[in-house]
Amino acid sequence: MKIVIDGMGGDNAPNSVIEGCINAIKEYNSLEVIITGPQSIINEELCNYTYDKNRIKVVDAKEIISNNEHPVMAIRRKKDSSLARALKMVKDKEADAVISAGSTGAFMAGGLFIIGRIKGIDRPAIAPILPGKNGPSMLIDCGANAECKPINLLQFAYMGKVYFENIMKVNNPTVGLINIGTEEEKGNSLTKESHKLLKESSLNFVGNIEPREVISGDTNILVCDGFVGNTVLKTFEGAAFVILSTIKEGIMGSFLTKLGGFLLKPVFRDFKKKFDYKEYGGAAFLGVDGICIKAHGSSDAKAMKNAIGQAIKFYDNSIIDKIKSQIESETFEK
Repeated sequence: MKIVIDGMGGDNAPNSVIEGCINAIKEYNSLEVIITGPQSIINEELCNYTYDKNRIKVVDAKEIISNNEHPVMAIRRKKDSSLARALKMVKDKEADAVISAGSTGAFMAGGLFIIGRIKGIDRPAIAPILPGKNGPSMLIDCGANAECKPINLLQFAYMGKVYFENIMKVNNPTVGLINIGTEEEKGNSLTKESHKLLKESSLNFVGNIEPREVISGDTNILVCDGFVGNTVLKTFEGAAFVILSTIKEGIMGSFLTKLGGFLLKPVFRDFKKKFDYKEYGGAAFLGVDGICIKAHGSSDAKAMKNAIGQAIKFYDNSIIDKIKSQIESETFEK
């Protein structure tokens, strides 16, 4: 399998990106990696490592898209950027998947304009895997579509079902609609109509899920529009950071608390591992006609390596073809 990586995407690029790629080819024997970016910069960083040079290729791309640029304009104007070149390689079948930790907006715009949508999907969605007390959940959409129609949320749910069954290995996963209350009549016009469509579908729909239940992990697929999803995601990340930092400050407060913290170290270690986004690597762009994995902007080498692992699972399980088959088998009234 060939995976192309945006070598200049993310807060820690290119260092962590390249280290992650080196670690990935050591773990996955059949993997070939293509890194896009200014050739001199990428090659200089690669010189710090010993690796199989037949399995890592550098494609020169002189431009870089930053997070503060208008996503659509950046993709259209910077055709020689590390991100645009990477996306074009997937479009031209020169690579099987693309990964970037750079601008989410530009990555999504490029996925749409360069690679294109799966036929029958009105709007692709960003679908990260969230850790939870009783297991991981997929949040879809979490930022690609601030405004949605009920049909979009139904399609999100079907795409999530395919992913969860094949990647997470959960048969007939549960689907919930994020809403302000569990009652069927709660919410705005979008959630009420979406609830009706989901309830009448062949999905294993369990009803409305309040945001406070997201962290439980009891529902496999959590469906919402991108505005709500992005708010939930950032609240989730912020709460996890505050809780962990507050606990750390408390432990360091005195000798006795340090002693207690030492005794509880295995518990904290397991907790941190369970709720660490790095374990999941990145968020899939579902609905794009190619494998696109968005790594977290602050991804380190471990997160990049795991994002590559996620792309390999996506490829090995033929997720794109299975989403196409699922969508073709459904009748969506628009």
